[in-house]
Amino acid sequence: MQELLRVSPVADEIARRFQDAGHRLSLVGGSVRDALLGRLGNDLDFTTDARPQQILKLVKGWADAVWDVGIAFGTVGARKDTPEGSFLIEITTYRSEAYDRSSRKPEVSYGDSIEQDLVRRDFTVNAMAVDLPGRGFVDPHRGLDDLEARVLRTPATPEESFSDDPLRMMRAARFAAQLDFEPAPEVVAAMTAMAERITIVSAERVQAELNKLLLAEHPVKGLRLLVDTGLADFVLPELPALRLESDEHHRHKDVYEHSLTVLEQAIALETEGPDLVLRLAALLHDIGKPRTRRFESDGRVSFHHHEVVGAKMTRKRMRELKYSNELINEVSRLVELHLRFHGYGGGEWTDSAVRRYVTDAGPMLERLHKLTRSDCTTRNKRKAAALARTYDSLEERISTLQAQEELDAIRPALDGNEIMQLLGLRPGPAVGRAYKHLLELRLEYGPMEHEAAVAALHEWWAAQPKN
Repeated sequence: MQELLRVSPVADEIARRFQDAGHRLSLVGGSVRDALLGRLGNDLDFTTDARPQQILKLVKGWADAVWDVGIAFGTVGARKDTPEGSFLIEITTYRSEAYDRSSRKPEVSYGDSIEQDLVRRDFTVNAMAVDLPGRGFVDPHRGLDDLEARVLRTPATPEESFSDDPLRMMRAARFAAQLDFEPAPEVVAAMTAMAERITIVSAERVQAELNKLLLAEHPVKGLRLLVDTGLADFVLPELPALRLESDEHHRHKDVYEHSLTVLEQAIALETEGPDLVLRLAALLHDIGKPRTRRFESDGRVSFHHHEVVGAKMTRKRMRELKYSNELINEVSRLVELHLRFHGYGGGEWTDSAVRRYVTDAGPMLERLHKLTRSDCTTRNKRKAAALARTYDSLEERISTLQAQEELDAIRPALDGNEIMQLLGLRPGPAVGRAYKHLLELRLEYGPMEHEAAVAALHEWWAAQPKN
């Protein structure tokens, strides 16, 4: 009730507008669930018997902003600013939606009662409503009982619910990760039997659910549910494929379990909230191992170049899930670099090698630090401590060189304009080759005086073929 009282100035005000116009308005779904869990934010979901165009008329002039991008699906969005903060509001007409077997788009039909609307909701804990402004509690599917038991059930049969919208199977995993709830046995059985049905859902919607799962408090719980039910075979097949492989350091532990542990350890190192780039990289860092596994003559198992193969696989999977190019580049770069530290050995890296490590990581350096530290899952405390000390040493080397050389902005002593002026060149490939040569010298030997750079440029140019 305290949560509802906090939002009541806004909720009751908009409810009275609907009531005066002869319509019913109820707070619904996740908003009611989160209010009962004591975690309601400023995003409020409502449902009503008013049709979309009527909703538009009722919120215009009251809300500070209105948008109708979801109006084809019966939803109108609005923002209401108050002294206590801004509220983001979605109001949806009572509806039911179902997928045609051959279609990726839901077919929307409007309903006339709150009960009809609630039976089409994904889970009983999201199928509760509070009538406004009177605050009558509507719970025809005993969602409150399931909320107390922390169980995910469906209002209709799981088969009907998941057939209506197959993405609800992924939402079950997401809510398990977000709320630490357990799906009921019949829900798990239906997810397992109907897993392939997820393929009719657009990649964009799948990606959105996967992101919410990964950014949740207990992502490993949700990921295990995706793998155990077979859903991951269709949305992230590289993950279940890891169950069959042996970790090169611990043959008793498969790479699937290792990857989930790395994810948990990476999360523990986050300092500024959930980091999707780091979490994706931690989850996917070893997906190249199945394709690179080799059984050596001495009985060892090797995975040579799995980081390179894994980076390519990461790019392919993320492109199929419609991630942005920026995110793809960041995650795949971390996957590609995650083994670089192990070349550091006992701490004998040269200054040149440290410079290249920092330059290759670029803006991903802090994330690479966290990923590399998380990748140590050995139970041997002495070995783990030695690896931690070695990485501490590397970070100290980086800090020292950064203070001396401004490693974050490594560039040659001469820029492209100076190269063209000194060599009498016009813009073209030769200028790029010269710049790359000077950059290699900078990485190898550190900062160069201007005169030394000019001399090195002329020496390099004199050795180039001129035809």
